[in-house]
Amino acid sequence: MSDEQVMFTLNPDEEVKNWYNIAADLPTAPPPPLHPGTKEPIGPEDLAPLFPMDLILQEVSQERYVPIPEPILEVYRTYRPSPLYRARRWEKKLGTPARIYFKYEGVSPVGSHKLNTAIAQAYYNSINGVKKITTETGAGQWGTALSYACSLFDIECEVWQVGVSYDGKPQRRTLIEVFGATLHRSPSRLTESGRAFPEGHPGSLGIAISEAVEVAAQDPKANYSLGSVLNHVLLHQTIIGEETLIQLAKAGEGAPDVVVGCVGGGSNFGGLSFPFIRENLTKGAKTRLVAVEPTSCPTLTRGEYRYDFGDTAGLTPLLVMYTLGHDFVPSPIHAGGLRYHAMAPLVSHVVHEGLMEAVALHQSECFEAAVEFALNQGIVPAPESAHAVAQGRREALEAKEKGEERVIVIGLSGHGLLELGAYEKFLSGNLEDDPLSEEDLAKSMAGVPEI
Repeated sequence: MSDEQVMFTLNPDEEVKNWYNIAADLPTAPPPPLHPGTKEPIGPEDLAPLFPMDLILQEVSQERYVPIPEPILEVYRTYRPSPLYRARRWEKKLGTPARIYFKYEGVSPVGSHKLNTAIAQAYYNSINGVKKITTETGAGQWGTALSYACSLFDIECEVWQVGVSYDGKPQRRTLIEVFGATLHRSPSRLTESGRAFPEGHPGSLGIAISEAVEVAAQDPKANYSLGSVLNHVLLHQTIIGEETLIQLAKAGEGAPDVVVGCVGGGSNFGGLSFPFIRENLTKGAKTRLVAVEPTSCPTLTRGEYRYDFGDTAGLTPLLVMYTLGHDFVPSPIHAGGLRYHAMAPLVSHVVHEGLMEAVALHQSECFEAAVEFALNQGIVPAPESAHAVAQGRREALEAKEKGEERVIVIGLSGHGLLELGAYEKFLSGNLEDDPLSEEDLAKSMAGVPEI
């Protein structure tokens, strides 16, 4: 390896051909999902109206590795492996002895990690004869990814986008429509779930999920697709972490000291971190995993670990996860992908079991770090990824203060080229922090069911 090498990729014979299922290695199993009506554990037949059986079986699988079908690999090869970069210029700027790497998922056709599971979900729906998929999207990365994936497999796609993002991110709306999807602002007038809220309501991912699930459940020819939270979604994202392990070895590194990533629903960081947790559990590695969330939606750091609905209307199964309450409507921060009231059950479980840490940061610190990163590395991070960059900077400066060599890996889940309005507000001094108050937290938690 050259001492000046900055980009690490994989050879064709090093291609990752299996997703990793962390359920096989967890010391304790997460509690089971419950039916929203009966409150009894759900079975495959309860999920069949919304998902193809292939995905349902992946949702409950205990197999350590799941082979990636060749048609999915064919599409992956158009943008994977994503590069692992050594952030040498940023290291110099920070004056840190730490070695900083970042895994860059913004090289996908849609500019984010979301395509890794969108392709898989569209493929499994297509081979089961599904002709239409409904979904929700926050900032728009997931809606973009699924609309593109559906176009590849000749499936109609209908998307409900959270209102505040729909209003503030017109380029995302356009991109979703370029890839052929039908797009609605959420809450909409098209569903009972949406009509429960006044016109102009800022919306939330919980409300948008309710709308998409409601439409899919009423259409026998349609299925629903989720971009985060569920086990099979995190499974598909583990290709990120598996590639990163091989790339770090090619960079001459052993187990890193810390891996950081942003969390909203949990798929991005679950995908990056779970293979590293496996190394900790099975090989004695000592890597710290740090999940980073916004102070305005501090699910892991201030939520409760308990059963709650994944959507606002209570149409989804009850899941044990860290939650702020399914009625919670986050403030309209610019990291729209992090505005979710709950966290993936698997991510919640590993945090609850002490296998992962969590921190919450103000968006002003995150944008400051993201601009510094862009000036030194030439990549403008998505507002969500900016949270990971900010925590990575904290880790690097701590290493500097303590005089420690430290290997830091940052998950850069997407680029921010369609989020420049947020950067404009930051640069003009018009970006405000909006931490969650105790009063609002107590109000939202009051609606969580007692199980």
